[in-house]
Amino acid sequence: MAHAMTPAVMAALHGRAFLGQGRGWSEAEFADLLDSPHVFAVGDSRAFALGRVIADEAELLTLATAPESLRQGLGRAALVAYETQAMARGAQTSFLEVAADNNAARALYEMAGYHEAARRTGYYRRDANAVDALILRRCLVATPQQARKSKR
Repeated sequence: MAHAMTPAVMAALHGRAFLGQGRGWSEAEFADLLDSPHVFAVGDSRAFALGRVIADEAELLTLATAPESLRQGLGRAALVAYETQAMARGAQTSFLEVAADNNAARALYEMAGYHEAARRTGYYRRDANAVDALILRRCLVATPQQARKSKR
């Protein structure tokens, strides 16, 4: 059975999900983020997404899946839940940042319709190596032109 999402549960899962990719976020960091009325969490102790909506823009702050729960569609479900909640909060566009070497996450985001909007060269430090951060963007609401295409 999945546990309720608390900052402690989120921090524990985040640490396991990002092992070897830098440090996981602390319980205090999750608690501070969740204190904002703009920030929300969706998911459970197997996979969750943390997002923020300000005006009509959403940002996926993090998405974490437990190592033993990979390849079960839970990350995709958390991403869909994040987008659904973001749209309910008025977001029209979603942004996220992903390490260029995180192939599994990049594949998930590409399948969901995210495209590279910008790149931060050498943003992440991995021991002696630097890895680019990719800023990805996706329109959450169909424009009239996109809606016409989908009806054909």
